[in-house]
Amino acid sequence: MPSGNSTMGQLDRTSGWLAYLQLFRLPNVFTAIADVLMGYLLVHRVLEPSDTFPLLLLVLASSLIYTAGMVLNDVFDYQVDCQERPQRPIPSGRISLGRARALGLLMLLAGMIAAALSSWVVLDSAVPWRGLLISVALVVTVLLYDGILKKTILAPPLMGACRFLNVLLGMSFAGTTGGTEGLFLGWEHYQLLVATGLGVYVTGLTFYARTEARESSRMALSAGCLVMIAGLGILAMFFPRSVPETTGLRMTVGQAGFFIIVLSATVIYRAAWGVIEPTPRRVQAAVKRCILSIILLDAAITGILCPWYYAVLVLALLLPTLVLGKWLYST
Repeated sequence: MPSGNSTMGQLDRTSGWLAYLQLFRLPNVFTAIADVLMGYLLVHRVLEPSDTFPLLLLVLASSLIYTAGMVLNDVFDYQVDCQERPQRPIPSGRISLGRARALGLLMLLAGMIAAALSSWVVLDSAVPWRGLLISVALVVTVLLYDGILKKTILAPPLMGACRFLNVLLGMSFAGTTGGTEGLFLGWEHYQLLVATGLGVYVTGLTFYARTEARESSRMALSAGCLVMIAGLGILAMFFPRSVPETTGLRMTVGQAGFFIIVLSATVIYRAAWGVIEPTPRRVQAAVKRCILSIILLDAAITGILCPWYYAVLVLALLLPTLVLGKWLYST
């Protein structure tokens, strides 16, 4: 029969792990993985056994950098959280400020190393240093957002830039599989439009969520909705039309656009309820739904260009997001 001390030790260990999972905002990391998987599939169309190692390295790089951003966000918000959110892992004392800072910085470094390794294992990479370059840009953007510009008007575009760069990280090997010459550093027009559309969408979402902890301004929420609609419009109207005929869609241009419009309508509907009733509960629920919708959008984009089972693979990332979201906060 276990002793009282043994039981308390097990509870302490469980509480310790839970604190780190809360600090990491673990449910959200699967949206970053979905971006990378979608981006990789847009470049390669199908997965071969030789793709396993570079894809896993890119997923690891994205996950580490994204999670580091969550950790450092709480590090820089320590003083504010002590007043407004004292139950969070750092202000509650479950994780020390110094340990969280060191962990976040180590994750950023490990993410850049993983991205660099992904390029080195692909011998026919059009731009061998591209994975490292994107990861460095992503790390700089994360640090600018978390440490300097989060309280400024530049914060939403910076968050959108993080999403844009994360999608491009998944597309690190664009130009290695033939096709038309890339528009910029090997990326084709439609690939850049996908990254841009998601980046603009997240810019609007960040603007929408800026005051989610208190009563929000209807004007600010409406502005966030309009920017999200602009990002979704890029995905629905411009992305399908920019895909070269040699690449080929899995459906007509009209069907692809309509598919994304229908999906987008469900997202905007929930966000609109936050505008109608701008309470913290309503706005936070809308923000959570909009974050989850990133995986749906990634799956839809994948299904437009790749065999259906790859879209299902991306969509499957919703499962751990939803399950973990029942116990861990994501905003």
